[in-house]
Amino acid sequence: MAYTLPGLSEAEGEKVAGILQERLDAMNALHLILKHAHWNVVGPAFIGVHEMLDPQVELVRGFADEIAERIAALGSSPNGVPSRVAWDRPGMKYELDRASTQAHIAALDAVYDDVNAAHREAVAATAEIDPMSEDLLTAQTRELEQFQWFLRAHLDDGAGNLKG
Repeated sequence: MAYTLPGLSEAEGEKVAGILQERLDAMNALHLILKHAHWNVVGPAFIGVHEMLDPQVELVRGFADEIAERIAALGSSPNGVPSRVAWDRPGMKYELDRASTQAHIAALDAVYDDVNAAHREAVAATAEIDPMSEDLLTAQTRELEQFQWFLRAHLDDGAGNLKG
């Protein structure tokens, strides 16, 4: 790294870029997982779930773009090539193919548990170093958590318990 943003040392810029690269990898994997679920969901609630997933795919793809551009602004090189996406990373395994809406929703909820927890960790890790990256991640986390709430509404038994 030959430069970073004004107000950050090169070491701070590198650290934040590394944190953001992890989130970029996760967003790239998540958008593919969501699209996979979109293609493979079946059952009585098919159309509602099928149509609910596409806007989230687009949002997550946009998040990846925002993160990648922030990495570049920090003076680093965002890596988005397919070999970079670690399919065996915690929370990114997705074993379902053709399955019921409830099965996909439960599996996606588990993915979002890990994605959202890691995004929150990245928010905390960038807070003292780079408030702008923290803000970007905070806004994304809010949207990711809202979508997880949408998923959980399908899993709620009406008494506040998640089934699935």
